[in-house]
Amino acid sequence: MNNTASILVLIFLAVTFIQSAYDKVFAWQGNVDWLKSHFAQTILKKNVPFALFIILILELITGVLTLVGCVELFVNGGKTFGFYGAVFSSITLIFLLLGQRLAKDYDGARTIAIYFVPSILAVWWLS
Repeated sequence: MNNTASILVLIFLAVTFIQSAYDKVFAWQGNVDWLKSHFAQTILKKNVPFALFIILILELITGVLTLVGCVELFVNGGKTFGFYGAVFSSITLIFLLLGQRLAKDYDGARTIAIYFVPSILAVWWLS
């Protein structure tokens, strides 16, 4: 597969997840407060900070792997880090989708599905 397309998708995923993780780190309490109301009627209602921490860790891992994978692919054509970044991206998005579905936020779930398409493309192209 063309490395240019793979590099562009990896950059897209890196920006998406690094920015999201950054927002969680630097606006932690605001995120927790909003999510507590978002998940008030779900099984996550008492575990919002822990669930947010898990998502933060997944986003950080995804962001680092996709960024390193982009550099690896550009420098020597290697696909290992990019592949694992794309896989982590897909897993992270599935967790986010699950949360949105639990909260019955179908518009939010639809948005996550849009991000899932390039994530899966990256998995396929880099496998």
